[in-house]
Amino acid sequence: MYVVAVDTEKCQACSDCVDNCPNELIVLTEENGKQYAMFTGNPDDCIGCLSCESVCDEGAITVTEL
Repeated sequence: MYVVAVDTEKCQACSDCVDNCPNELIVLTEENGKQYAMFTGNPDDCIGCLSCESVCDEGAITVTEL
């Protein structure tokens, strides 16, 4: 099982992580006028491929195996 954490302060809402997640578990959302990526799936559905983490130039995403 993997936990995908998004640092909303670093996230620039570029959607690279959204486009690269093979299981479509990350979406862009907006709150209080700020857009950012958010993990929306079940941690069991994440395959731990790290594609979201590796494409994030801002370093806003970390994937941790539990």
